[in-house]
Amino acid sequence: MGSAVKHGVWLFLSMGLAPTLAAADPLPADPQERQCWLAHTAQRAAVDLREPISVHFGNLKSGYRVRTPFWVEFGVRGMGVIPAGNATDKAGHHHILVDTPLPRDHTAPIPFSATHKHFGKGQTGTALDLPPGRHTLRLLFADHAHKPYFVFSNEIAIEVTGKRSDPAPRVISGNAESCEAWYQDERAAPRASVERAVYVKNLRDDETVSSPFTVSLGVLGAGLGVAPAGTSIPDTGHFRLSFNHKGNTVQRQALSDGRTEAIVDLPLGDYEVAVTLNDGAGNVLLKGAPLKLSVNRHDR
Repeated sequence: MGSAVKHGVWLFLSMGLAPTLAAADPLPADPQERQCWLAHTAQRAAVDLREPISVHFGNLKSGYRVRTPFWVEFGVRGMGVIPAGNATDKAGHHHILVDTPLPRDHTAPIPFSATHKHFGKGQTGTALDLPPGRHTLRLLFADHAHKPYFVFSNEIAIEVTGKRSDPAPRVISGNAESCEAWYQDERAAPRASVERAVYVKNLRDDETVSSPFTVSLGVLGAGLGVAPAGTSIPDTGHFRLSFNHKGNTVQRQALSDGRTEAIVDLPLGDYEVAVTLNDGAGNVLLKGAPLKLSVNRHDR
């Protein structure tokens, strides 16, 4: 099954139409690919508190080799997301700097150009289509007027190896390099086109994690974005999570400030994770199918 198809079965509910819920993102069907994916679970779910306020790429690292177009996931820690034009000192929106340095004047608005990509609707990710070769990427977080906060990611360098239609890397049993090549390409696979959706970025159905762990959340769909509770910005909402064990809800988290990541601490056991996107008044805009996961170790 191709990556675009696999990524099309995720946490999904179209606004207003309420179709049957699809399954959460499944683990790879191929045994070698599944083993490779699970070998990276701890890395994807790791808790990182080294910087209380930071932005980072959720699915890409320096040195990755990917086919184009490829998916870019935005991560932010210690602040929330809110569309441009809405002033708050505790939230902002993302920009990608492509093959360009940080602005010299950090007091000036970020320019609009091919190398300064704006995500002023409160988006949590995007697809990029870049020519083959080496490219540099950096996330830069900015306020309501597109003026940078002093919050930016490390610059990463990736290699675009060819078109998404080119043959995909394959996992060869016992070959760690082939696993890494497949994993890098898989993490960068574009998300399928859907009307509107809420999804878990870093975990798939039936994964096993150590607690505490990080859950990264995203939204998809034209014009859809994230904003804190209490706002009345059209087509935006904040995330809410609930964790259910044997039919009972054991933990809830409301990311009311517009955060897109949650640190979760759960006892050993099997859980269903439900995620919703709620508007400023708390009404559910989007609801995802439950994601099953197991906690098999508790790290204190």
